[in-house]
Amino acid sequence: MKNYILFIALVWAGLSCKAKEEENKEEKDTFLVTYPIIKAADQKSEYVADIHARQNVEVRSKIRGFLERVWVDEGQAVRKGQLLFSLSTVSHQQDVAKAQAQLKIAEADLKAVRLELENAKKLFDKKIISKAELDLAGAKVEAASAKVAEAHSDTERARLNLTFSEIRAPFDGVINRIPQKAGSLVEEGTLLTTLSNNSEVFAYFNVSEKDYLDYVLDNQGDSKSKVTLMLANGMEYPHKGVVETMESEFDRNTGNIAFRARFPNPDKLLKHGGSGKVILNQYIQEAIHIPQVSTFEVQDKLYVYVVKKDNILEQRSIEPILRVPHFYIVDKGVAPDERILFEGAQQVKAGQQIEIKLISAEEVEAKINP
Repeated sequence: MKNYILFIALVWAGLSCKAKEEENKEEKDTFLVTYPIIKAADQKSEYVADIHARQNVEVRSKIRGFLERVWVDEGQAVRKGQLLFSLSTVSHQQDVAKAQAQLKIAEADLKAVRLELENAKKLFDKKIISKAELDLAGAKVEAASAKVAEAHSDTERARLNLTFSEIRAPFDGVINRIPQKAGSLVEEGTLLTTLSNNSEVFAYFNVSEKDYLDYVLDNQGDSKSKVTLMLANGMEYPHKGVVETMESEFDRNTGNIAFRARFPNPDKLLKHGGSGKVILNQYIQEAIHIPQVSTFEVQDKLYVYVVKKDNILEQRSIEPILRVPHFYIVDKGVAPDERILFEGAQQVKAGQQIEIKLISAEEVEAKINP
């Protein structure tokens, strides 16, 4: 009897252990499954930008002469109309005097031929000279009038060249390097300096055709969207800019189109010729979010397991367009109505049939952000 009871006890213990093992196995083979989370997201895209001053011009000499005096220093802020350089004026003053003398000679010649014309008219009326002689006197007057006009023009040109001996600032700005020093002989067109107006700056950056279309469609009602500028040292520029225009066609070689953003520069921190990165924020209304914990990499490509019919796993490549905390935002690879394996990608393989437990988007976010 004792042996029978012992036998029954052993059989019961074995059945209990087997049931527990099967229960544990069932629990072990059950995996959490969810759908991609669909919600709005802000996509930030970075583009290398070249910074240009609002105005940046080369200041050149319009005449030949000796650089008599430099009135400003490199890096100095100047006002519109302020005197920058003086060239020697002696030769140009002589040119003005010569031109004025030539003008007086031409005016005297004109006066003389006009008197001759008056006398010729009187003689023609008395039939003393022919019509041809009268016409000749009139032609001399016309030629003399032309010489007077030419002399007037030469005089004005000489006076204008004299004013060119003083080079003034065309607008408010900052003086750049001054390669020519006082006493240098400068020719017509010689570079004296460059002048930059950095009160505002333009940031030019190139955008791909895809990003261009996304931007235009996303900002249909907003002609000037706000952008951020990251400086070369990684610091975010404190003032926001606006995209105000773009080129009219794509570059055939690169497939890009250039945008121009305007940034205020009250502290004159930004300089002409600088660089940075423009950050465009694009709003995605229905972005597909895939939990990062659901993904795995194979040869630098990102994958997830899609749970197909009969709970069979399919390995699927995805293409993320943006990475946000705990999620990838994708535009290819997974549809919003497809189930994906939430956790345990390293414990399964493609083609495997699994037991699943479907969890909601709220439960997914609760697990990711406890």
